Amino acid sequence: MLPHLTLQITVSSLKLQPNCRQLLEFSPGSKKVCHREMRGGLIWATAEDLAKNRGRVLSLYRQILRSLNSPALPFSLAVRLQKKAEVRAMFMLGSEEQSLHNIQDLIDSAEYSLSILRKGEIP
Repeated sequence: MLPHLTLQITVSSLKLQPNCRQLLEFSPGSKKVCHREMRGGLIWATAEDLAKNRGRVLSLYRQILRSLNSPALPFSLAVRLQKKAEVRAMFMLGSEEQSLHNIQDLIDSAEYSLSILRKGEIP
């Protein structure tokens, strides 16, 4: 996976709020260019961005919960329930995240944990 390239551009014709910079974000794989506003070093997610990730996040959540029921994992019933509660808590905290980069990192971490669980190992 190629990293996203983020280029800062100066836009004199637009009136931006203080401490904001206009960014041009280009993803080489998708050949798509997006304009975003940046405040304090973080690129904030829009409602459209959150809607795009919704299905992917719900799918990961369900797959991780299902994977915890695998007989390959050496868990008792109490430990399985505790691990499921931990997963729910992590996803609840992650749902409040607003930074695009942090959201992507959380999704990557969930995918990695799921791959480990599928191998029958404990992440």
